[in-house]
Amino acid sequence: MNVKDKVIGIIAEQAVLDPSDVTLDSTLEDLGIDSLGLVESIFAIEEAFDIQVPFNANAPQESDFDISSVAKIVEGVERLVAEQKV
Repeated sequence: MNVKDKVIGIIAEQAVLDPSDVTLDSTLEDLGIDSLGLVESIFAIEEAFDIQVPFNANAPQESDFDISSVAKIVEGVERLVAEQKV
């Protein structure tokens, strides 16, 4: 399973949706994920990929991790996974 599919699966689980209902253009807001769901998603992503996501739930706009859309989250996770392998 690739990064994109795994991230979409985690987000879909948080949103209680089928992964086919989650598109790369979706925002977490579109999917009904609130701030608690976002934090749970970040934890699940960190655990699934064994990475540390540079995200501050108290100041999301100041984080180096873009959560503006599912595509941006996938890109961020792919970057973190690649950096970890170096």
